[in-house]
Amino acid sequence: MSTADSHVPDDLARLADAYGVATQYWDQAGALVHVSPETVAAVLAALGLDVTTAESIADALEEKRLRDWRRMLPPVYVMRAGADQRLWVHVPDGRPAAAWVLTEDGDRIDLAQIDHWVEPVEVDGVLVGETSFRLPADLPLGWHVVHAESDARRATAPLVVAPRSLDPDAITGDRQWGLMTQLYAMRSRGSWGLGDLHDLATVARWSGSELGAGFVLINPLHAASPVPPMAPSPYLPVTRRFANPIYLRVEDVPEYASLSPAVAARVDELAAQLRRLNATTDLLDRDAVWAAKRVALEAIHRAGLDRARADAYLAFREGEGDGLRDFATWCAIGDVHGAPADWPADLGRPDSPAVEAFRAEHAELVDFHMWLQWLLDEQLARTQAVAREAGMAIGVMHDLAVGVHPEGADAWALQDVLASGIGVGAPPDMYNQMGQNWSQPPWRPDALAEAAFAPYRDMLRTVLAHAGGLRIDHVLGLFRLWWVPDGMPAYAGTFVRYDFEAMLAILMLEAHRAGALVVGEDLGTVEPWVAQALADRGILGTSILWFEAENGQLRDPLAWRGEVLASVTVHDLPPTAGYLRDEHVRIRAELGLLTTPEAVERANAANERAAWADLLVEHGWLAPDVDLSTDAGLEALEVALHRAVGASPARLVGIGVPDVVGDRRAQNQPGTDQEYPNWRVPLTDADGTPVLVEDLVDGPDLLSPLVAAVRPAPTVG
Repeated sequence: MSTADSHVPDDLARLADAYGVATQYWDQAGALVHVSPETVAAVLAALGLDVTTAESIADALEEKRLRDWRRMLPPVYVMRAGADQRLWVHVPDGRPAAAWVLTEDGDRIDLAQIDHWVEPVEVDGVLVGETSFRLPADLPLGWHVVHAESDARRATAPLVVAPRSLDPDAITGDRQWGLMTQLYAMRSRGSWGLGDLHDLATVARWSGSELGAGFVLINPLHAASPVPPMAPSPYLPVTRRFANPIYLRVEDVPEYASLSPAVAARVDELAAQLRRLNATTDLLDRDAVWAAKRVALEAIHRAGLDRARADAYLAFREGEGDGLRDFATWCAIGDVHGAPADWPADLGRPDSPAVEAFRAEHAELVDFHMWLQWLLDEQLARTQAVAREAGMAIGVMHDLAVGVHPEGADAWALQDVLASGIGVGAPPDMYNQMGQNWSQPPWRPDALAEAAFAPYRDMLRTVLAHAGGLRIDHVLGLFRLWWVPDGMPAYAGTFVRYDFEAMLAILMLEAHRAGALVVGEDLGTVEPWVAQALADRGILGTSILWFEAENGQLRDPLAWRGEVLASVTVHDLPPTAGYLRDEHVRIRAELGLLTTPEAVERANAANERAAWADLLVEHGWLAPDVDLSTDAGLEALEVALHRAVGASPARLVGIGVPDVVGDRRAQNQPGTDQEYPNWRVPLTDADGTPVLVEDLVDGPDLLSPLVAAVRPAPTVG
């Protein structure tokens, strides 16, 4: 980055550029914004750099320049198959070197040396040269180990070989459609007051076998704190790797059948108390649900396992390794000491002697939390199996949140690869002129690379283990993130670059191995090269009808991108029936979130409806005489909007379950915390009557007009 017009001093700007920290950026309106020196210095400090003096900045620049020259091999090498790559090996200048790859399967592949001149560099008094080796294009996919030797010196490094591109066509064919739902809001008669994995399996079986759906997209199932209050937002979890046991169906745990009559009666009583809530429109109460489920699950845990089940549990524990143990330990410490702010100081790191002593003292409690994850793994596997058995091409599509809670399990266990004193957010835009700070600690790009991206890989593997697809929320976060230093306003942050080549390659490899496709939520301003990078790798994008406009003009659905998941709406907007009735305006007006008069916003909404109606009429998707001032007219418009999405070239088409049943209430109002009951609204119909899974599955209208609108036409002949 040029520093000629930067307000940041030249030496600080050079260091920032070396670490991928922006000193200026283009905002959404196309204006060049200069980042303050204070922000740049704070971000660099969060990367572990001393920028307090000119001398310390110079030292940091020199250390960065020599870092790779001081090691024989990079900390990790990531490549895509299909093209030869160059591997560098640093040795004393003029000394011979050899390199080979040991594959996951134990095969040795010797690497040929190639001519590639690089000027030697003096490092700590020694002249170091760079020898180059060819990594052949046909290396097998996987996580391998590259070895290098020169005289008596040896080094190893992980070598990641990812596919050149994912192949969504092999999974989806020409087109798949599916339902999109917030699982917790979708209850059944058997639910304990909150939708669970049994409910998800029921909906997947029904929509796959009866309606021909190819997938069901759900909210992130990431774990929240087991200690109340449980955060309602699925997008602010304590970990992105492990799931929330609140989604377990207690009765589906095999050991439930072995409970004594007295204990089973107590469990059934707990369930009955919560099931009564399913018939109400009361806000969802996660704390009450988890308190009851925990009592039941603790009783089942005490019942023990037979030999075969115990062996399966042990295999799961060994497969998840230290990551599972650390997460369970964090949960157990919370059970004993409460919120992390109240923990003893010596429990601040997972590798401390005090934490090891805690694990030994509370081994049963730690085991309980590991066992819960095993149960989740089993029920997630069953749910995906049910979906595929029902004929779904994809099955369950999971959602990956942007980040984690700053006091959560990942922030504790992965603190060496997450930036402290930083919150992830978004720069100012037309919707939020003050910017946003989501208070989530971001990956440190440098530390993540030094860790060979293993924490990122392990997270992806666990989430993808029983997924047919994965939606990446804010996929631009794999390219760059908006960092806001603690104590600074959200608008005073800056962008930090990531090694997107490595991040995307590892994502592709793990998705390929799981047999899953990937959808990137790429809404907002996306630079053309970013969209192309995703498309080149077979990663699908996202199209939301309400956002498909350019320069004030609607984009014709027939001209939308093909390699996307398209839908009318998204969870950050009210369901379509509510949106068409200005629910998004009403909520913001009542909460004081509008920056323009309510009358203006309602007029804008009316103009938007009219513009879409004109386009829909033009294509024959809406009758020209529809009266948009009536409920019947708005219902016809809603069907037509779904016809438009169904007519688009999108590879995947989604329809929200709230739209199918006529729900009007928003699940989330961005920019609010307690002002609106975000993520706590149960599924209801247009009249506000609770809708249960049985109502959806056993109802007389299996092929609602909305579902018919997005379903591909049947093949004739």
